[in-house]
Amino acid sequence: MTNARTESTTLSNGVQMPWLGLGVWKVKDDGEAERTVAAAIEAGYRSIDTAAAYNNEEGVGAGIRNSGIARDDIFVTTKIWNANQGYESSLAAFEESRRKLGVDVVDLLLIHWPVKGKYTDTWRALEKLYKDGYVRAIGVSNFQIHHLQDIIQAGEFVPMVNQVEYHPLLTQQELHAFTKSSRIQLMAWSPLMQGNLDHSLLAEIGAKYGKSPAQVVLRWDLQNEVVTIPKSTNPLRLKENADIFDFALTPEEVAQISALNRNQRFGPDPDNFNF
Repeated sequence: MTNARTESTTLSNGVQMPWLGLGVWKVKDDGEAERTVAAAIEAGYRSIDTAAAYNNEEGVGAGIRNSGIARDDIFVTTKIWNANQGYESSLAAFEESRRKLGVDVVDLLLIHWPVKGKYTDTWRALEKLYKDGYVRAIGVSNFQIHHLQDIIQAGEFVPMVNQVEYHPLLTQQELHAFTKSSRIQLMAWSPLMQGNLDHSLLAEIGAKYGKSPAQVVLRWDLQNEVVTIPKSTNPLRLKENADIFDFALTPEEVAQISALNRNQRFGPDPDNFNF
């Protein structure tokens, strides 16, 4: 049976990464993160995406430990925040994240944003952590093609993942093609357009399969070979978001959804951000 537990992609270094994960941006570290992670794991999720900037790594770690599932069966992603970028400061920031998560090894470590003048030094730090065995895979987040080219030219390793804003209104086709040709796995944050799902096409396709617009979009992600990490703290919604492995969109439906693209961002522009 295919489901969130068993469906995974193989990164360029051979590491298996689940296609579906839980994003925990804006999930509070007051017990909410721990409860949400535990509920997601119970619903079949085996990948959790957090970041130092989310201020919930301790709750995420507690949720994983208390889930009853072996640590090795959970794929944990975290990120180096902008203020901590640079070689030495990134190494120190990673140690803090590792302490808060309560893990020996992080499955995937990302540079959160391409901070000008710093991200290549930050990448050197990630490469060291990878070579030393503290992380199983390394990558970036919110990197455009020119940022990726800088990393590839300056570094020893090609990023294994690029996590970006990606959804039917922002398909980033040129970036997606570049990552595919470079064997960089694309990963979608805000895949559900921060709740902006009121599109007749999504409703029509969902009605055909007995699925919600959210499920249709998440299935579209997978069929475009994009890892997806929808966020929810609602146990019922968590289960619904994971129930996307029992149907498939036709190639025509995938194309129709992709045609909704407006190059519309709900988050910051990676070439113009101020934090």
